[in-house]
Amino acid sequence: MDTTTVLLVVAAVLAVAVLALAVTVLVRLVRTRRELRRAGLPTGPRWVFWGAVLYLVLPADLVPDPVYLDDIGVLLLALRSARGSLRGPRGDHTG
Repeated sequence: MDTTTVLLVVAAVLAVAVLALAVTVLVRLVRTRRELRRAGLPTGPRWVFWGAVLYLVLPADLVPDPVYLDDIGVLLLALRSARGSLRGPRGDHTG
């Protein structure tokens, strides 16, 4: 194989790996929100959850890239926001 082919294969493998990471974080976000709702706990602002999901699936990005790095960042912020709603006024976990 020539150098160009090797670079394309490596880039494709990296893109697939990062997409898998983005999907994994999305699944964690959805599961966390579902578990919080089932427990009757606050899930954080609804728009943060849906905004993160839409940002992942819509083709427009703030940072155009083929490797979903900004998408992962948005999903992680939404997951942190959902988990942050479990904290009391002093930042302690309730319960």
